[in-house]
Amino acid sequence: MRGLHLTADLFGCRDPEDLMRDGARLASICERLAREAGLSVVGRQFHAFVPVADAGNAALGAAANVDTSSAAVNVDNTGATGGGLTGVLLLAESHLALHTWPELGAVTLDVFVCNFVADNSHKARRLVDALVPLFDASRVERQQLVRGAATPPAP
Repeated sequence: MRGLHLTADLFGCRDPEDLMRDGARLASICERLAREAGLSVVGRQFHAFVPVADAGNAALGAAANVDTSSAAVNVDNTGATGGGLTGVLLLAESHLALHTWPELGAVTLDVFVCNFVADNSHKARRLVDALVPLFDASRVERQQLVRGAATPPAP
């Protein structure tokens, strides 16, 4: 097994589409972009956080209880919106994880693909390259890490 792990840290996000707060839209866009990159989405979970200003005496980052068991991401009946998001797409090839901090104008992206049968590195790069511009960041820091062995270890 061999894999490529890409990360991108986005700062000064202007977020013109307000995706940092809209879990349903962001989940849908992530899923579409992953498929367009040639990756296979096998599951997803997106979680919205209650905005700090609206949380009252609740703990910082209290959850808004997002249910992603259906095709859409739904915030519970509290109607809490506007906080950041944590989201994961499970891919047959591995995963996409993202986290948003609207109050800081920051987003982190994490794409890992395993390359057991075929090299999926170009697909991972295509996905990150499609996601980064969505948030219109003033600064982007990218990293990559090659993981695993080029050939499987002997039993």
